[in-house]
Amino acid sequence: MNKQKKILIIYTGGTIGMQKTDHGLSPQKERFHRQLEEIPELYAGEMPLWDMVDMDPLLDSSNIAVREWNEIGQMIAQHYETYDGFIVLHGTDTMAYTASALSFMLENNAKPVILTGSQIPLCEIRNDARDNLITALLLAADDRIHEVCLYFGGKLLRGNRSSKFSADDLIAFDSPNYLPLAETGIEIRFREEGLFQPERGEFTLQLLKEIPIGVIKVFPGIQFELFDPIMTEKLKGVVIETFGAGNIPGNADQLLPIIEKAARNGTIIIVCSQCPHGRVSLGTYETSSQLRAAGAVSGYDITTEAAVAKLYYLFSAGLSREQIKKRMEMSIRGEMTI
Repeated sequence: MNKQKKILIIYTGGTIGMQKTDHGLSPQKERFHRQLEEIPELYAGEMPLWDMVDMDPLLDSSNIAVREWNEIGQMIAQHYETYDGFIVLHGTDTMAYTASALSFMLENNAKPVILTGSQIPLCEIRNDARDNLITALLLAADDRIHEVCLYFGGKLLRGNRSSKFSADDLIAFDSPNYLPLAETGIEIRFREEGLFQPERGEFTLQLLKEIPIGVIKVFPGIQFELFDPIMTEKLKGVVIETFGAGNIPGNADQLLPIIEKAARNGTIIIVCSQCPHGRVSLGTYETSSQLRAAGAVSGYDITTEAAVAKLYYLFSAGLSREQIKKRMEMSIRGEMTI
């Protein structure tokens, strides 16, 4: 690692930079910048050089969606040649969605892009913000990383394999179907065989369009007919979170005609599992075979966050329906295990 490397920090908002006000915690960029200036470790000789840019306005991550993903992607693209790595400071609630989206949008990316944040604001005496940011800076300057990652609570995760699993713990994220890329203790220990190799080709940014996409979570007693009215030609993609390895309740005779209707309308149906750990295997059981026959495709062990982001990306790339179905069952950024 070269201490003279330059890192760009993109501050989007979120808990890490919030300050106490009469109306509760809210982002205050000037005070946050001043607090960073008071952390001597950020300016130590072994640290990379860094600059910071702010999104305007700063946002709670629950308000970050396609438009903001494009804005973050454009910031990275505009400064791609100037900086050696990037950090995105982000609220935790939708951080895994943003990490997944950026992993697809940044085509032929060969530089570290590290998303991080905190569960406790930097303004609090006891917080996780300081360590997350310091370690993220070191990781963003590491020559071994060539992909979009999420660093939080001592673990470096592949961005499109991450999910938030705790609102209370300082270790808020997990990667249930892919081991961490690195873990921090006294030293930073990399699992180098799990890292992406640098992409070949010219870096480009694929902006996302606001495509109509839905998510349906299957539950016992679900009345599938309630979803029939939304299965129109306007709906481009649906992620169905099924039981186990791709199973649906016994009243599948209500669901299958709806899926067949959606398929005729050109809607892409992706089957994911509600189980954080494990994978969909369409055809293992009779009910999952029916989904495949009705036109659904398998998400294997992809997270819902990555499935949604991948649908946005593939539709925005202008691919045909058959091309999208094919690529949804392929790993294009390490987001699934085939």
